[in-house]
Amino acid sequence: MAALDLAAIQSWVDDAWEGHALESLAKFIEIPALSPAFDADWEVNGHLDATIDLFLGWATSLPMQGLTASVHQISGRTPLLLIEVAGTEPGEVLFYSHLDKQPEFTGWSEGKGPWIPVREDPWLYGRGSVDDGYGGYLGLLSVLAMQQHGHAHPTCRFIIETCEESGSYDLPAYLAELKDRLGTPDLIIVLDSGAGDYERLWVTTSLRGLVGGTLSVKVSREGVHSGMAGGIIPSSFRIARNLISRLEDEDSGRILLPELSVDISDELRLEAQGIADVLGEAVWTDLPVLDGLEPQTPGLCEVVLSGNWRPSLSVTGVDGMPSIANAGNVLRTNTDLKLSMRIPPGVESADAQAAMENALLANPPHSADVSFEADAAANGFSAPAMAESMHAALDEASLATFGNPMQVFFEGGTIPFLAMMQESYPDASFLVTGSLGPGGNAHGPDEKLHIPATKAVTTCVVAALASMVE
Repeated sequence: MAALDLAAIQSWVDDAWEGHALESLAKFIEIPALSPAFDADWEVNGHLDATIDLFLGWATSLPMQGLTASVHQISGRTPLLLIEVAGTEPGEVLFYSHLDKQPEFTGWSEGKGPWIPVREDPWLYGRGSVDDGYGGYLGLLSVLAMQQHGHAHPTCRFIIETCEESGSYDLPAYLAELKDRLGTPDLIIVLDSGAGDYERLWVTTSLRGLVGGTLSVKVSREGVHSGMAGGIIPSSFRIARNLISRLEDEDSGRILLPELSVDISDELRLEAQGIADVLGEAVWTDLPVLDGLEPQTPGLCEVVLSGNWRPSLSVTGVDGMPSIANAGNVLRTNTDLKLSMRIPPGVESADAQAAMENALLANPPHSADVSFEADAAANGFSAPAMAESMHAALDEASLATFGNPMQVFFEGGTIPFLAMMQESYPDASFLVTGSLGPGGNAHGPDEKLHIPATKAVTTCVVAALASMVE
């Protein structure tokens, strides 16, 4: 690392973000590019295409040597951008990010909104800013920094998709179509992950998988006065509650299906304790919980493990219930619940889905009409051990830019691409990182990018590329 002047690179990175990258990212925020799961007319509306056009215009304006780019669109599927920067040394790196966005949501602060870029240092507000619009900018700037400072670099390819927030269901078709052009990456860099704080580089070593679907319980053809039918027609809500209890202990939140859990090793427990030691009470208090609420599992190490290496169930939506203001004394016809089951790395999503279906559908109470329609399934991810040279390079870069050494991180969310790529390239190393830390609030109101941390992560990625050449 002696040949890499981290201070000079960090200064250049700062100028590049301030000079043009943040301006283009702000224009990206203005585009309401909802992922296809949230915009049935995405192809007609053209917002996904607009994000690719914007990013491609910025990328091709850079003084990057050896850059080629192509837009791909299989009929009926969301578009994908492939960029290649020819290497000056052996080795292949594949970068991943996405340009599609979550819906607007409510509760944005005054003067802010999902499609309104607002800079209030250290933040840039707007939907897609930190999830994951910045990723492509960061990746290309890291390669350009190598060139601008006279350093050799491996061949770098960039996959930038527009279906991630819908589960990346279009991505496998593109991976198959572009297999020859993607080569055999030695390192896969994913810039769509989180950070425990903004004081060091966080490298994600695991993410949970996901099984999602809708549990539907039907009991009648039409609503009936609850005074006439209550106690006679069984409540669809009570039946749904009973079925959920087959999956989850209602007292502790523990998932009851053994197929959805993995053994937690002593090594994992030590790493979880390391995260807890760095973050302290912030592993709990950084969440927007109400005063007095206690965590589901007591103990900071257990909080880390429960949010990352244990399964958990959330009910994220409901149909069949009127609002309280419009609720009369009527026994309802049905209760439909949207279920989101996070599963730890090592659990196959297909096996988890089958176990959930078996538990929910077998012998329903009162012979009610019960169905479960799965709509999402993705495996988790556990990274292979990082090369010592790259670990040392990232440590040094984190110290130089943040002032603290690198820290491993567990992520409770899901990035389906990672499992796909690990299955396709089992010998590749992974660097999964990002600048989504406390307060970033991806998917929610006031989503925002921490600008100083993003700049620092850019320099750390430069260090990772340099370690490959060394």
